[in-house]
Amino acid sequence: MTRIKLLVEGQTEEVFVRELLQPHYARMGLYMTPIIVSTSPGYKGGMTSYAKVRPQIQRLCLQDPEAWITTMFDLYALPTDFPGKSLVVQGSGQQKAQYLELQMAADISLRNFLPYVQVHEFEALLFSQAEKFSEWTDNLNTVAGLVSVAKAHASPEDINDSPHTAPSKRVEAAIPAYQKTFHGPLIACEIGLDVMRGACPHFNEWLIRMESL
Repeated sequence: MTRIKLLVEGQTEEVFVRELLQPHYARMGLYMTPIIVSTSPGYKGGMTSYAKVRPQIQRLCLQDPEAWITTMFDLYALPTDFPGKSLVVQGSGQQKAQYLELQMAADISLRNFLPYVQVHEFEALLFSQAEKFSEWTDNLNTVAGLVSVAKAHASPEDINDSPHTAPSKRVEAAIPAYQKTFHGPLIACEIGLDVMRGACPHFNEWLIRMESL
């Protein structure tokens, strides 16, 4: 039995892990527990500062050395004090995430830590099969627009991360009623892991790493 604790940014990722990853990997003997980051006393969710998250990662690693600790942090809008952020390499989102993961691993420097940075954010996974948005809106034209965005990129992980064109911003502009914490995990479950893995290579690499533990 292998235990993996996933430190995530918010409720959307927590539900995604609980509803999709947990049951899938339990059958393989991997037992996953999502944990939302604490940003201030009595408040959870969001990562405004790496300095607030670093002690939480270290504590989880040291308190349970037999478990693996991983993260699910969005590349989009990472805090400026994130390791390597000021020196991040030019290149694809996947290359940037890989670089930042190496920097975070070096900063934490504990053997049971497995860093992961999502390119560019959770909603990128939903563009793996953007047609699934049609079940949550009556306006098929907006869905067609999202499908066009997906087809215009080699991978959903290539959809850029500007404040106006990041995956979540595109979804919110097309479907104003979209509620991240409610619709996001539901659509992800409808798409399924196999489709997301095939479309999102960096996400797939993370799953492969966990499967090999």
